Parts: sequence; structure tokens; C-alpha cells
Amino acid sequence: MKGFKNRVLSRTKSNGGDTSKSKKKEKEIEKKPEKPRPERSASNESLGTEPAAPTTPASSKSKTSAPQVVISPATNQTPPPPGSAETMPSDMITPRHASKSPSFDRLSATAKDIGTVEAVRSPRRQHSSRFHISDNRELEKLPSFHEVPTANRQDLFVQKLDQCNVIFDFNDASQDMKSKEVKREALHELLDYVANNRNVITEPLYAKVIRMFSLNLFRPIPPPLVNYGDAFDPEEDEPVFEVAWPHLQVVYEFFLRFIESPDFNTNIAKSFIDHQFVLSLLELFDSEDPRERDFLKTTLHRIYGKFLNLRSFIRRSINNVFFQFIYETERFNGIAELLEILGSIINGFALPLKEEHKMFLTRVLIPLHKVRSLQTYHPQLAYCIVQFLEKDPSLTEEVVVGLLRYWPKVNSPKEVMFLNEIEDIFEVMEPSEFVKIQVPLFQQLSKSISSQHFQVAERALYFWNNEYFCTLVSENVNVILPIMFAALHENAKSHWNRTIHGMVYNAMRMFMEINPHLFDACLAEYNITQEEAEQRSADRENMWKKLESMRMSDTTETPQTNLESNFSGQRSREVSPQVSADKQMHESESKEAQSAHEEVKVQVEGLAPALPHHIVDQ
Repeated sequence: MKGFKNRVLSRTKSNGGDTSKSKKKEKEIEKKPEKPRPERSASNESLGTEPAAPTTPASSKSKTSAPQVVISPATNQTPPPPGSAETMPSDMITPRHASKSPSFDRLSATAKDIGTVEAVRSPRRQHSSRFHISDNRELEKLPSFHEVPTANRQDLFVQKLDQCNVIFDFNDASQDMKSKEVKREALHELLDYVANNRNVITEPLYAKVIRMFSLNLFRPIPPPLVNYGDAFDPEEDEPVFEVAWPHLQVVYEFFLRFIESPDFNTNIAKSFIDHQFVLSLLELFDSEDPRERDFLKTTLHRIYGKFLNLRSFIRRSINNVFFQFIYETERFNGIAELLEILGSIINGFALPLKEEHKMFLTRVLIPLHKVRSLQTYHPQLAYCIVQFLEKDPSLTEEVVVGLLRYWPKVNSPKEVMFLNEIEDIFEVMEPSEFVKIQVPLFQQLSKSISSQHFQVAERALYFWNNEYFCTLVSENVNVILPIMFAALHENAKSHWNRTIHGMVYNAMRMFMEINPHLFDACLAEYNITQEEAEQRSADRENMWKKLESMRMSDTTETPQTNLESNFSGQRSREVSPQVSADKQMHESESKEAQSAHEEVKVQVEGLAPALPHHIVDQ
């Protein structure tokens, strides 16, 4: 079965978009004439226009591995402020924002499905952020640290920091090339000096280092360009990278080494890394460059681990970002990275959970499921949900009911993601909590099994491959089988996909082996229900036929009645006793017909939900 699925997915990927893209590329190549390429100068080669990959632990791993973020203990321990009782984990085990879990492989849709599923299209941003370019950009290369005496290295450190405060315009690659290279080398020298030496971070350096970090990184992120004709698809199109990344990357690396250094004193840095610093850092998470968001994730996580006085404020500020994303904009690039940080924070919450943390689950994490761009951050969101349930299993009912409230109605790939999350919740669900949510949950599973989208039905039926799920089902089969029987029985024959037939057969065989008597009872009840439905359909059809015959009889009797009334009016003076008797007989017949009509009307009112109102009112 897996081989069949893999062949289908591989065929889908090869036929879905490769042919169309290759044809478009061939047409573009034919239309565009070749232009002579200018030779690259030696200065351009030394500058290194192509951005280098981040070297932090969070960014140097492969796409399939989770980023490891280690929190270094602070050297000076201070009494924890109120609201900071939770402990920090040793690493972040959450998946990367760019990685896809195995469940996402099943989201590969056919070419027909890709054209019908709605997705959020984020407009393209501008080519770079808006930096405040310095006026004086002429820099001279300073000597290296090993070229000066030890007593002068502190002053040289400050001079190099001042050089790094100069901001350049990278939109013009040919401008200030020499000075750009001088700044890049100065940043690397500062990074190596802090990483390889001890007792080099003195109190006067804190303000200068944080000022250099703020000048280089804190800038307004350009707003999205509203151009829906050329929309940006985050799954297929490449994001817009920062052209100033050769400098930004080294600034991030230097700052991380600075706060991770054993010489770093949190008490001194408190006056510089404050609330405004955290808010400016959170604004940068909207950067479209995934490399920068990766460094921001690591930086904010380090600050959360070292500055106990900022923990509560950081959580509240992240909540505000989520609220604005859910209820106002539905556009923010760094949701996945913020959820990765929160996944590590939740893992360190102290037990029992505070009411503040429970409200964060119900008011922030669960409503995040309703956003249309759920696919961009769902693995991280599901990890946070599971972490909460591992801490407090009593929250299972509230979480499952919340998921059922936001369950997608027409978005099949999104429904597959919900089913993946439900299975993850099953892994940490207690049997006592399963009893509370089994009825509404399996009512929804029966609808998913009946879905004509084979990926939805397939994902729901995959639950029966989970041993723990089957154990919970067997313990509560008396409640679950009556709910699931109709959906399983109907799809065993009527579903268009043969793979679904085999999976439904396996599920029904399991129910039959667990409780054969209950299975036979459900089958008999299902047959009775079907017979009753067929009888109601036949009665409804007969009633329609009676109404049609009554309408035809009314149209034929009306002209004859009018002729008789005219004839009796003309010869009213010559009415004989025999004619009077005939008139009385006709009146009695009309009364009988009227009573029969009222009797049929009473029967019609019993079928009112199935008939139009204008027929019932006749």
C-alpha cells in the first residue's frame, strides 16, 4: 500500500507542475536574447556578494533535524522575580519552520486539487529593508588585535565597534566597496576576539555593543506591496533575501557570542536590554529572510533564558503579536519561529500550570488554527499543544473541543493537518480523558472517513494503524462502533478509491473481532434504518403523485362548473323540481370533494419539511 502511495505521489509531483514550469522557462529563454555578461572585478569577488549560510547551531543543521538552542546559565544568580518560576530546558526540540513532518508528504495534491484549494497569498515585499545610511562612510582598516599590545586592545575594540556603526547601502553593489570590506573584516575580528578570549568584556563595552547591534539591525521592515496579480506563494517561490546580509549575519553572530560569553554580566546588561529592546527585536520577526528569522529566534531565546525579569514581558509581547495576526492582519512571517521559542518555554513551565498559561492555550494557541495560512506554522503549533497536554492531561477535553470548533469544512489539506494533530494528541491522551471526548471526536472522524477527498479519508483511516488508538477504541467499542458503523459500511462499497476500500475493510474486521455480537446488532439496525429511509422516500413520492393528480383534476373541473352556473342563471325562472334535485346532489358531491381535499392537506402537512411552502399552503 505504501509503495502504491509513493508511486502516486511521485507521479503527481512529476506531472503536476514540472511540465508546465519547464515549458514556461523554455518560452522565456526563447523570448529573451542573451546579453554579454560583464567581467567580475577582483573587488567584487573579495566582497562576496552571495550571502553565506548562518553558522549558529540553529541554522547549520539540515532541514530534517530540529534546531538545538542551548541556554547558557547566567554567572550572577539573582532572586527570581514574580512570574518566573518555570525552568528553561536545555535545548529546543521543536521542528524547524522549513522542515516538514512525514504527514506533510501526504498533502501532495494532484494538479486538479492544486487549482481548487484556496491558499493565502502574501504579497511580495520590497527588495530590501530601509536602512538609515550613514553620511560619512569612509573607513580605514585598523590593525588586528594580535598586532597591538594587550594594554591597547580595549581601545582598539572600541574603535572597531565605532567602525561597525557605519551603515552602508547594499542596493548599489558598486558603492563604498572598500569600506564595506573594512567593516566586514572588523566584525569578524570582534567575533573572534570575544569568542577566544576571557575577561575582555568590561562594563563600558555593554552600552557600545548594544548600540552597535541596534544601529545595524533595528530598522523598519517594508510593508507588503499589494499586487494580487503577481502574488507570492511561500511554498513555491523563494523569499526576498536581505542584500545587506553579509554584514547582518556577522552582527547576529557577534551579539550571540557576546551574551553567551562567561564574562557576560546580566545585572549590568539589564539597563540596556529592556522592554523597548525586546519590542524592537520582535518587530524584526516579520522579516521575509528566513536566515534572519532563524538568528532572531536564537537571540530572543537566549535573552529569555538569561533575563528573568523580562520573561513575563516577552510572553505578553509574543501574545500581542499573535492576537494581531489572528484577528487583524493574518500576515506575519515569523509565527513559526515564535512558536518554536514558545515550545521550549512551555517545556520548562513549572507544575501545576498557572492560570495565565492555561489562558494562553485557550485564547492564543487554539485560535491560531483558524488562520488560512496554517500550513506555514502547523508543526510548531502542534508541538506546543502536545507540550501543554503532557504537562496537564486534564486540558485534553478543552483542546479537542476547540479543534472541533475550528475544524475546516471545505479545505481538505487543512483537514489533513487537523487529523495529524489529533493523532499526536492521542499519543499523550489519558484513557479517562478519552471517554470525555469520544462521542464528538468520532462523529467528526466518521465525517472525515466519508469524505470524497481520498487523502482526508485515508488519513482518518490511518488511525487504525496506531496501537494505542486501537486499544482505546476496543475499551470503548460499545460507544464508538454505533457512531462509526454507517460511515464504514457505506464507504466499503461506494467510495471511488480502491485503497479506501481495503482500509475500511481492515477497520471493520477489527470491530468484528472485538465484539461480533455488537457488530451484528449494528448491521441489523443499519438495515432497518435503510428500509425506513426507503419507505419514507416512497411515501414522499406517492404524496407528490397525489398532489399532481389533484392539481390536474382541479384544472379540468373548473370550466365545467362555470358553464353550469351560467346555464342555471339563464334558466333560473324555469327550474324544474328535477333540476333542483340535481343541484342539491352536485352541492353534496362538492362538499365531499372539499372534505377529501382537507384530508389530503393534513397528510401533506406531515411531510412539510420535504415539500415547498406554496404547495403546503394550497
